[in-house]
This record gives sequence, C-alpha cells and structure tokens, in this order.
Amino acid sequence: MSRALRSFNGRRVVVAGVVGGVLVSGVVVVGAAMAGQSKTTATNATTKAAVSTVNCPDVKSKLPAIPAQSQAEVDRNLTLLNTQIAEANKRLVDTVGQGGPNFVNNAILGPLKDKRTSTIDRIVISIGRHAAKPTGLDSLAACSLNAAGTGAGTGTGATATATATAAATAAATAATGTTGGSAAAAAAASAATGKAIVCPDVAPLITNVPASAQAGVASELALLQKQIDEANTRLVTSLGQGGPNFVNNAILGPLTSKRQAVIDRIVLDFTRTGAAAPAGVNSSLAACKLA
Repeated sequence: MSRALRSFNGRRVVVAGVVGGVLVSGVVVVGAAMAGQSKTTATNATTKAAVSTVNCPDVKSKLPAIPAQSQAEVDRNLTLLNTQIAEANKRLVDTVGQGGPNFVNNAILGPLKDKRTSTIDRIVISIGRHAAKPTGLDSLAACSLNAAGTGAGTGTGATATATATAAATAAATAATGTTGGSAAAAAAASAATGKAIVCPDVAPLITNVPASAQAGVASELALLQKQIDEANTRLVTSLGQGGPNFVNNAILGPLTSKRQAVIDRIVLDFTRTGAAAPAGVNSSLAACKLA
C-alpha cells in the first residue's frame, strides 16, 4: 500500500472516530436533558401535592345564640367564609413557585383577611339588629398556613373544599383593576364602550357622623369611589370578552358585593359609637348599572 493511501485511511479513521464521538456525546447530552426534565416535572408535581393549606379560626363556634330573624343572613355569610378559604387554597396551588418570600402573605393571606373581616362584620351587624352584638369576632379574621400536606382550616366549622366555584373565581378576577380618577375612568369607559357604570350616591346620605367614626367613614366613602373607578377600568380592559352576561357576572355582580361590604362597615362605624346609622344607608345602595 502506498504512503498516500495509508495516510488517507488514517485520516478516515480519525474523522470517523471524531464523528462517532460527537454522536455519542449528543446522545449523552440529550439523555441528560431528558432526565433533568423528568426530574423537574416530578419535583413540580411533588411540590404541588405537598403545598400548604390555609388555616383560619373557627367563627361559627364563637357565635352567640342567633336570632331567628338573622339566621338566614348569618348562614349565608358563614358559607361565604368557607368559599373564601376554598379560593385561597386554590390560589396556593395555582401559584406554587411564584413571587418572592412575601408572596403568600401579600397576595393570598392579606386579601383573605380583608374579605373575612368584611364577612364577619356583616355577621355582627346582622345579629346586632335583633340582639346584643357579639364582640371579639374581628380577631378571627387573620389566617395562617398549615404545614404542607395537612388539612385546610375550617373557618366556620364546616369542611372547606380545595376548589372554588366558577362564580367565586370570576368574582375574584373582577375584583382586580387599576384605580384612576373617577371622572377619567368613567369618561374612558364611556368613550370605549358607549356606557359607564353608575352607582347610587352614598355620601349625601351620611350626616351627623360621630367624631370617633369620621376617619373610618371617610375612608369607606373613598373606597366606594375607588371601586367604581376599578369597575369602569375593567369595563374598558375587558371589552369584547365573554358572552352577553359577562358584564353582569364579572363586573356588576362583584361590584355590588364589594359595595355591600363597605356600606355595612359604614353602618358599623356609626353603631359602634352608640349612634344610629343614617336613614337609607342600606343594601338598596349597593347595586349599580350601566348608563
């Protein structure tokens, strides 16, 4: 064999070896990547399975004898407390791995406390209309986290499910929004959709506010306006979404619920001081419409 041919064969062997090495390396890399992906998937699944659950103080067991006239309303609000826990547990599962170290406190436990406070206030008001108001229930609003894998806290004495209803989810979604000036938000909604959200005016009915209640009442009146602004903003940002009942179900319905909670707190601000609530400040002012 000539020297040139031996040299050529040598190069061919070297090249083949290099290509084979590349192919083998490729198989190793792909295999490692697939193994890593499988490990990540398994880890995520394990994390979701072991996610913590919300633990809230039991409200039902702390209630005094409930007047017959208040029973239905109190029962509705106790059921709502369960729904709120279920929503929070669902959000814990859906947001595993999101946010920083304070995410759960800021995005789940904090809002849950606010909602529970409003609901507990409504229970107190309902009982107080026909009997002595229960005291100390506001301390039951804050919740904590159970260790991963343990059961959810009851909150009312009944078992809280881990899945929120579709209506509750829609309400939670509609509760978010961007706050702007009331005139600007209404004008933007009217320009984009031809309509804006109009709500009964509560402020003119508020008179003779006790000195100790003035700060609370002023804050609640400001919140009523903020809620209208948020709803008008959502009217614009959700244009074209949903079916024919979208606005009623996702915007006006949740807005009514939020306004009712605020109006209830205004009444409570008066009655806590021993003063009578302003005439006409009641649930009839909660519902809004498009105009």
